[in-house]
Amino acid sequence: MTYGPYEQIAVAKDDGILTLTLNRPDKLNAFTAKMMWEMIDVFTKVNSDDEVGCVIVTGAGRAFCAGADLSAGAATFDATTNPARKERDAGPVETVDWSDERVRDGGGRVTLAIYECLKPVIAAVNGAAVGVGITMQLPMDIRIAAPEARFGFVFARRGIVPEAASSWFLPRIVGISQALDWCYSGRVFGADEALKAGLVAEIVAQDALMARAREIARGIVDNTAPVSVALIRQMMWRGLGMDHPMEAHKVDSRGIYARGASADVREGVSSFLEKRPAKFPMKVSTGMPRYFPWWDERKYS
Repeated sequence: MTYGPYEQIAVAKDDGILTLTLNRPDKLNAFTAKMMWEMIDVFTKVNSDDEVGCVIVTGAGRAFCAGADLSAGAATFDATTNPARKERDAGPVETVDWSDERVRDGGGRVTLAIYECLKPVIAAVNGAAVGVGITMQLPMDIRIAAPEARFGFVFARRGIVPEAASSWFLPRIVGISQALDWCYSGRVFGADEALKAGLVAEIVAQDALMARAREIARGIVDNTAPVSVALIRQMMWRGLGMDHPMEAHKVDSRGIYARGASADVREGVSSFLEKRPAKFPMKVSTGMPRYFPWWDERKYS
């Protein structure tokens, strides 16, 4: 699988782990439309790349991502006047068709691509993560942060609202009260507060951050069946919207039935009994069970 060439991100693939680095260090990795499309390209391609078992996202330099690029000044978020947002101009607010594809926000396009991803995603937050810099992390599975990391849902202080589907993700991660506290105030807070609220899983010294992220990724890549992990990721995230545990039971049951007859399960059980590392033969690109994707399979409803 070929990635790039990219202008505003860097991608490195090594021994089953793909590292995506936001790469505008002179601009604190501020988010742009080009960065959006480049990130979407990676998270789309990685689904069919069997050489990748886990993705790590981090930032170059001293920031993770300082939010949207504000170089257009007061017109930054105005698709009707900002030349950099011309592709997003769906017409005047007074008459716009709200279902027009051009109305969709860029951060949400990225987070939905991450949500759909079949590979685990780890955020290694090396510095400031403000606005879209933090909302893009919400659909990532594990977030670890350096002590220098700073977070801020600053939208109300800029006169806008949370984007990137964060009104769905954030309350599910930290609870509605904490989510509203951060979004109402727009204040910037540190890694300790993020850890206490469960926004990040752990705080790691800056010089050890990427090594720890790779350690977590290695534990996944070296010990688990990729097809199982792909299914688990979608089961957990999509399960957050289920209205009854019976819906989870239906999906769980299909997984146990389908995977129970698979070559992966035979290898997983045999390797355990024989006290050796497992070598799972099935690939995500070709081995997903027939009921996948269950959310589109109306005949199984």
